[in-house]
Amino acid sequence: MNNINVKNLSLILPARNEAGALRHLLPELVAILPDAEIIVVNDGSDDDTLAVCAEFPVRVVSHPYPKGNGAAVKSGARAANGDVLIFMDADGQHKPEDISALLEKFAEGYDMVVGARQTGSHAGAHRAVANDLFSRFATWMVQQTVEDLTSGFRVVKAKKFRKFLYLLPNGFSYPTTITMSFFRAGFSVAYLPIRTPRRSTGKSHIRPVRDGARFLLIIIRIGTLYSPQKLFLPISAGFFMTGLGYYLYTYLSMGRFTNMSALLFISAILTFLIGIVSEQISALHYKDIDLLDHEDK
Repeated sequence: MNNINVKNLSLILPARNEAGALRHLLPELVAILPDAEIIVVNDGSDDDTLAVCAEFPVRVVSHPYPKGNGAAVKSGARAANGDVLIFMDADGQHKPEDISALLEKFAEGYDMVVGARQTGSHAGAHRAVANDLFSRFATWMVQQTVEDLTSGFRVVKAKKFRKFLYLLPNGFSYPTTITMSFFRAGFSVAYLPIRTPRRSTGKSHIRPVRDGARFLLIIIRIGTLYSPQKLFLPISAGFFMTGLGYYLYTYLSMGRFTNMSALLFISAILTFLIGIVSEQISALHYKDIDLLDHEDK
């Protein structure tokens, strides 16, 4: 952990009904980071989370009712006093011994370092496939390798993270949002390979049916946060080429221009214009980034 002052670290653990995992995780974290601020965000738990936390020198920030993983992350970031924030899951899937490696990478000058889960580290095959799809799409968008778009294990500069708090959703897609925001703002992001064991206690709060649609919307969020035109332009071109092809078919076969061709051409124009407007709106999210960098210096 050379070049990192552990007294300026705040480790944030969003937790909902994770008493069993916290009982084993907290003593390890206290031993590894004895001088760091450790914050457990109790997201409306109805188990023994508060009682377990009371046994260790940690701060607790409590929600009166469950607000979501992203909301817990935001509460922890607001409450933290450190200049550097460490986020990790409270369910025991992230190994405390990986923290030092993340901090060493962070000390090389990055604004954020993310623990990239390797093959076999995901909780299920469907999640691994979804994460791979999201990561590949994000890689195409930013033209840089995104190894794990949805990992919740990361080290980040507090000031720069808080800059985007208003963009973060209250649900499980906060890692996607903050990662794409950092890339869009031109901040430096690095990935470090990690392996996460399967959880042995508690249960996941992700529900495939309930959250499936939300995860599909991540694709749209990736595009709109980074460069909307890279998302809307191919769609517009698809409408245009389909309309052109259909027009040629109907002209050669029936000698006329059909309503369907007109609808496809109009759709292409509208999608293109929506992309332009979205690009301008997206740029407004990053208008104060240069001022933030100047303040850091």
